[in-house]
Amino acid sequence: MSDQYLTVTALTKYIKRKLSGDPHLKTVWLRGEISNFKHHSRGHMYLSLKDEQARIQAVMFAGSNRSLKFVPENGMNVLVKGEINVYEPMGQYQLYIKEMQPDGIGALYFAFEQLKEKLEKEGLFDVERKKPLPTYPKHIGVITSPTGAAVRDILTTIKRRYPIVPVSILPVLVQGERAADSVAQAVRYANEHLDCDVLIVGRGGGSIEELWGFNEEQVAREIADSRIPVISAVGHETDTTIADFVADVRAATPTGAAELAVPSIVELRETVQGRQRRLNRSMIVKKDESLQRLQRIKKSYAFKYPEQLLRQKEQDLDRMLERLTRRLEQNRTQTLERWTSLTRRLRQQGPEMKIRDGSRALQRTEKQLNTRMNQIIKTKKDRFHNHIDKLTLLNPLEIMKRGYAIPFNDQGGVIKKTSEVKEGEAISLKVQDGRIDCHVTAVKEDEK
Repeated sequence: MSDQYLTVTALTKYIKRKLSGDPHLKTVWLRGEISNFKHHSRGHMYLSLKDEQARIQAVMFAGSNRSLKFVPENGMNVLVKGEINVYEPMGQYQLYIKEMQPDGIGALYFAFEQLKEKLEKEGLFDVERKKPLPTYPKHIGVITSPTGAAVRDILTTIKRRYPIVPVSILPVLVQGERAADSVAQAVRYANEHLDCDVLIVGRGGGSIEELWGFNEEQVAREIADSRIPVISAVGHETDTTIADFVADVRAATPTGAAELAVPSIVELRETVQGRQRRLNRSMIVKKDESLQRLQRIKKSYAFKYPEQLLRQKEQDLDRMLERLTRRLEQNRTQTLERWTSLTRRLRQQGPEMKIRDGSRALQRTEKQLNTRMNQIIKTKKDRFHNHIDKLTLLNPLEIMKRGYAIPFNDQGGVIKKTSEVKEGEAISLKVQDGRIDCHVTAVKEDEK
């Protein structure tokens, strides 16, 4: 009878073989809403797909979800392709997803919006982090396809506008699965090995699929980390990529990027010529002013009568010497008088006088202090002997020497009245040289 019962494992394996052998469950296309989404640390994605009336457990392993261009989220409607099978440890059937894309919106567009929102939250689009372009670049790096129209437009524009600047072409793939990695490596190489002060990254126009290499996260982060200012020139004016948002400057076209990167040599020549004309005018004005000043100096008194001016200056010098001599003599006399006065004051208030006066004052103070101390000691002695005499009179031991005694009850209290003792009670008497224990035989109160 027991042979009729199956184990749970046997039943589960039987069901799994049934499902695995069903060709209709090998490839299943489903539309549903994601719930209970969990992205495991090993890369696997666990989720539920549901509609209004049912739900199914699903898993998408890391090998399959690595090519996703968006991140699944709870509440997202998706289209999935996969296989139905049984997960034996839990005994439940589930969907093993091979492909997934958003439902109702293009996967590339959805991935674009997701990455844009992510990088914007990280601050990679902030204006504060944008680096300014050099006014006169010394070396320009161009990262683009070496065979496209974009590179020809850029080189032609730079040669026409600013032919003195050297240009380095870093050839890359601009479309296809390897485009993002190729562009990111070129940006990194330019920062590590080239002395460029401007980078132009871009290509000509195309569809979103063709431009997708410039929407990849690795390209955006390499541009953001570039120490060299980057001009993004991807597609036409209406095309927008993630690289445009991250770059320091966005150009509408590759030709526009070249115009932003270099100044116009024609405009520079005009500027230099204008400044040269202003400098010539300034030099003419300066020369005229200097000539006028020279004429005024030639007509001055010093140039007309130099000998007479020299004699006048000699007389002024003699007067200055006389004044200086008188002033020196006055200063010497005043200094001598001041020195004499200070010497006299020093003798009157010198250290010897101070020491002698101080010694006398010290002797007087010592004498006064000794006299005062002797008076205080005598007063204290007299007061001490007076207190001793008073204490002697009040000392009960002195009274006991005259034959008196102090009675105490059995609690140690002093007996002051007859009412404080009773007949037969034990008392003690304190005399001069000891204590006498007694019993009261009678208590008599004196008549008043």
